[in-house]
Amino acid sequence: MSRNARAVDTTGDVLFSERLYVPWWGWPLPLAGAVLLAAEIHMGYPGVRSWLPYLLLVPLVVVTMLWLGRQRVQVRGGELWVGEAHLPLEFVGRVTALDVNEKRPAMGRDLDPAAFVAHRGWVGPAVLVELTDPEDPTPYWLFSTRRAEQLAELLRAEAAKRAG
Repeated sequence: MSRNARAVDTTGDVLFSERLYVPWWGWPLPLAGAVLLAAEIHMGYPGVRSWLPYLLLVPLVVVTMLWLGRQRVQVRGGELWVGEAHLPLEFVGRVTALDVNEKRPAMGRDLDPAAFVAHRGWVGPAVLVELTDPEDPTPYWLFSTRRAEQLAELLRAEAAKRAG
């Protein structure tokens, strides 16, 4: 198991937790862009205005990259949490783990506009969870997770426990 996903079975509280951080290979290009933009501004102005863009743009890019990686996928307290959205496990229907090739059509031509989608482009796999709540207009949740198979198995087991 990786350091960003964990399974805690002893407390019964957090069964799955994963943070969808931006990987290391997603950082160089935005940082290089910030430095390049700061260098262009630096060349046009003398004095304090020459180093101020570096002071502002590089930290802004770092904060933005950290903000982009803030989303968590968790199963805790009898609910599935994706970011701030949560779904009681009693309303979990069919659960499907999607690999990169299956995710592409699910995010494109097969996507229902009423679905809840939490997509992160730097995370390949995804999970599709159909909802059984008759009062919820959302037909399913589709969200990125690095451990799609593990989460799908967990959700199936928890849904079976609550249904039976």
